[in-house]
Amino acid sequence: MLPRRTTLSSRLASLPAHFTRTPTIRLLSRMATRTSPTSMTSPTSMTSPSPAPDFPQHQTDKRFTAAPPDHRPIVISGPSGVGKGTLYNLLFQRHPETFCLSVSHTTRAPRDGEQDGVHYHFVPMESFENLIAKDGFVEHAKFSGNRYGTSKMTIEEQTKKGKVVLLDIEMEGVKQIKQSSISARYVFISPPSVEVLESRLRGRGTEKEENIQKRLAQAKNELEYSQIPGVHDKVIVNDDLEKAYKEFEDFVYKPLES
Repeated sequence: MLPRRTTLSSRLASLPAHFTRTPTIRLLSRMATRTSPTSMTSPTSMTSPSPAPDFPQHQTDKRFTAAPPDHRPIVISGPSGVGKGTLYNLLFQRHPETFCLSVSHTTRAPRDGEQDGVHYHFVPMESFENLIAKDGFVEHAKFSGNRYGTSKMTIEEQTKKGKVVLLDIEMEGVKQIKQSSISARYVFISPPSVEVLESRLRGRGTEKEENIQKRLAQAKNELEYSQIPGVHDKVIVNDDLEKAYKEFEDFVYKPLES
């Protein structure tokens, strides 16, 4: 029997006021179904970017035709279902030579169609543990007996190629990266309300009720963490795709502070 569903009113009562408003919004279409381990390394950071929707009326701002002034890695986080992948895939689509998504290391076996170095860096457990011992990861996690992590070398190699690296990371991973030697910029993508987030998760049609409740509980923790001053450089409420993307792109191309 599935666990009894908790009411939204009890969830919303403990959240900050701006998370409980329910404006009329245009729900984002999901690019693809994503099955995600509840680890700190988000699975989208382990896969190749999939095609993103574009706006026919969009014209690239001339300010954004070159690399951004700040070349530091960008750590993007937010609850599952909030639209992080949609936003950064639009960025990749419009700036294909400038940005890339970090490819994570994992100890699990490749699945059909997965390529080493593209979807993951597949490594044996011994190699992964050696990297941990050498402080080779900016963040790592264990899920279902397998390990996942983002290596410092992977970020450094892409940076040397002139790429600005994006890391799609869960909350615990953000905490680890902040304690590492990596200097990064942090952006959090927030839903307009928990109710809207639940609607998006149910709209996928792939989640069991138990998983939806777990994701909503995790979302509450992430939203509360995002309210801590100084944790993120930018918080974007994703209630309209084009508006949210413009905020995201403006943040990415923000001039260096003197």
